Amino acid sequence: MITEIVPNIRPEPKQHQAYLKLWDKITRFITFGGGAGGGKSWLGAEWLLQNCYRYPGTKWFIGRNELTRLMGSSFTTFQKVCVYHNIPIDDWSLNGQYHYIKFKNGSRIDLIDLKFQPSDPMYQRFGSLEYTGGWIEEGGEIHFMAFDILKTRVGRWMNTDYDLYPAKILITCNPEQNWIYRIFYKPFKAGTLPADYAFIKALYDDNSYTKEQYEQQLNLITDNTMRARLRDGLWEYMAGDNSLTTYDAVTDLFTNVLPESTEYYASADVARFGSDQTVIGAWKGFNLVEIVNKSHRGIDQTSNDLKELMSRRAIPYSQTIVDEDGVGGGVVDITTGVKGFVGNSTALKTKEEVRNDKPKQNYANLRSQCGFMLANEINNHRIAISAPIDETVKEMIIEDLLHLLKRKETNTEAPLSLIPKEEIKENLGRSPDYGDMMSMRMYFELDRPIKYIPDTEFGGVLPFMGGTLA
Repeated sequence: MITEIVPNIRPEPKQHQAYLKLWDKITRFITFGGGAGGGKSWLGAEWLLQNCYRYPGTKWFIGRNELTRLMGSSFTTFQKVCVYHNIPIDDWSLNGQYHYIKFKNGSRIDLIDLKFQPSDPMYQRFGSLEYTGGWIEEGGEIHFMAFDILKTRVGRWMNTDYDLYPAKILITCNPEQNWIYRIFYKPFKAGTLPADYAFIKALYDDNSYTKEQYEQQLNLITDNTMRARLRDGLWEYMAGDNSLTTYDAVTDLFTNVLPESTEYYASADVARFGSDQTVIGAWKGFNLVEIVNKSHRGIDQTSNDLKELMSRRAIPYSQTIVDEDGVGGGVVDITTGVKGFVGNSTALKTKEEVRNDKPKQNYANLRSQCGFMLANEINNHRIAISAPIDETVKEMIIEDLLHLLKRKETNTEAPLSLIPKEEIKENLGRSPDYGDMMSMRMYFELDRPIKYIPDTEFGGVLPFMGGTLA
C-alpha cells in the first residue's frame, strides 16, 4: 500500500544510512543530525508517514520539549511531507484537543510534550502509554529521563502483529553536551557504540535540496561557537566563558580513582517549599560512595533517614552538613550536632589559606565559595562518584553540575559569585539537588571559626566548631 501512497522516497545519502538502521532487525535507537539543515525533520516525518501506511492500526509518537514548538515546526514539516507525496487531504486528520494525527486505516501519531515538570520528575504521565515506535525531535532539549521512559513505552502496540522488532526510536538533534553526547556521540567517535545504537552525522551540505540556502544562513551567525555547532557539527565545544568546569571533567567523576581515605562525611540537601526530593550523600574522603534520595518526607523522617545513614556508615555528626535554608533548618534543629549550611553567609578561609598564611579569596558568599572549590576539584580529578546509581540519577548529576557551576558575570573587582539559584532552576526546570549536595561537601575544607557557648555548670565556656547546637 505504501508504494501507492508514497511513491517518491528519494533520501539523501545520509538519510539513506538512517533508513538502513530504521528498517534493520538490530538497531533500536538512531540519533541523526548534529547540525542544522541536514534533513532531520524531513526524515522523521517521512519515516512515520511510511510506517502509518505500511502498518495499519499502529501507534507512533512525535515528542519535543514543548508542544507549541512541535506544532510550529515538526508538525509543519509533517504537513509539507504529506503535500510533497500527494497524500489526500482527507486521508488523515488532526485532533487538536488531544493532540494526535489519525489516519483512515487506524494508524495514529501522538504529539507529546516532553518538557520536564517538577510535579512529575519521573515522567509518570507516560507510564500507561503504548507505542509501536516514535521520533524525538530536537533531542538535545529534553531530559534524559524522557528518553529513558519512552524506551519502555515502544514495542507495545501491534509490534508482534507486524514483526516490528526491535522497536525503534529516532532521535534528531543538534550538538549538545548532554546525554546524547555521552551515550551516542562519544562512543560513536571512540568506536564503542553498542550494536543496537546508531549515530549518523548529517550537516547542511549533506542535503542537496537546501544546501545553498542553509549555507548562507549559517554563515551569518556571529557567535563562533554557535556557528561551529550548527554549521560544522562541532560537539566538543566549550559550554561558555562563565562555565567553571567542562562536560568531560564532570563525566570523569564516574571513572576517577582516588586513594583510599579514612575520613567519612555526609551532606544533605533537604526538600523545601514544594520541592519533593531530599538528597543525602555519604562520602569517603572525596569519594561519593552512596546517594540516598527520598520523596515527600517530613522533618522527622528526614532526620531519621540522615541518622540511619550516619549510623550505618559510621559518619560523625560533626562531619555531617545539612542545608539550613527553609525546611532544612528544622532538620538541623532536631539532629543535634550536625552542621548547618547557610549559603548566603560569609565566605571563610580555606584550610590551605590558613596553613600558608594566604589572604582569603574574595567570594560573594559561602555558596559561591563552595561551588568554585568543587569545580576546582572536579577539573583536577580529585573527586569521584562510586555510588551505585542508575542512568537517570547519573544524568541529573551531570546536568546539575553543568548548570550550577557557572560564574556570574560581574566586573573584575566584584566578588566571585555563582549564577543565581533562580536562574539555575529556570534553566533546569528543577532545583539542582544533587549538585547542591555535592557542593556542601566542600564546607569541610574550610577553616571554620570556633564558637563558644556558656558552660553554666563549670562557669566557663566550651569550644564548638561551627554548626548548630540544641
